[in-house]
Amino acid sequence: MPRQAIANGLLQGWPDLVQEILQDLAQREMVAREFLTAHLAIGDARQTLLSVVPRDIKVDAIFLDPFSPPKCPQLWTVEFLCHLGDRLAPTGRLATYCSAAAVRHGLQLAGLSIATMGDGQPPHPRRRPLGTLASHQPSPPSIFAPWEMEHLQTKAAIPYRDPSGTDPAEVILARRRAEQSKSTLEPTSRWKKRWLDQEINHTPNSESF
Repeated sequence: MPRQAIANGLLQGWPDLVQEILQDLAQREMVAREFLTAHLAIGDARQTLLSVVPRDIKVDAIFLDPFSPPKCPQLWTVEFLCHLGDRLAPTGRLATYCSAAAVRHGLQLAGLSIATMGDGQPPHPRRRPLGTLASHQPSPPSIFAPWEMEHLQTKAAIPYRDPSGTDPAEVILARRRAEQSKSTLEPTSRWKKRWLDQEINHTPNSESF
């Protein structure tokens, strides 16, 4: 909760103005300044999103930052991602730290184009991407590496589903496990081994000339 975060000193180190604004937001759930209007909605995002942000409002940027999918699958489901996509402007961007294949495929099923976020280094199967970008634009801002594209064709890419929008985490997780057990897609372990083997086979021997 925001007030608990403040009480635990998590604002320390931020500029005084930022601390002041966040404290006001935590106490009043609304801040209006010359340069900022912010609203804090507390509750199950599956319901608060629908009430706070009507479908006809289109936003330029969404930062999706729930706990990881295994801990909070409710906010990574195809249905919830569809709600976000419905509210994203045509030129808007959704950004998330998550690079899980299930989430990336879920964004695709929500009608969004996806792209990987990195640190400027070449994509590498041993290095986890820093996150994912999604938009309605047909041309994503970056290109996936081949091994990332193939990851979306494995059992890991089977998405989280929550048809009612009210299922608890354990039900959503069990539903996905059941779908994975019946799937004929390639096991993720086989995909990983294949790409790591290719990496080893194509790595030049430092002692050879």
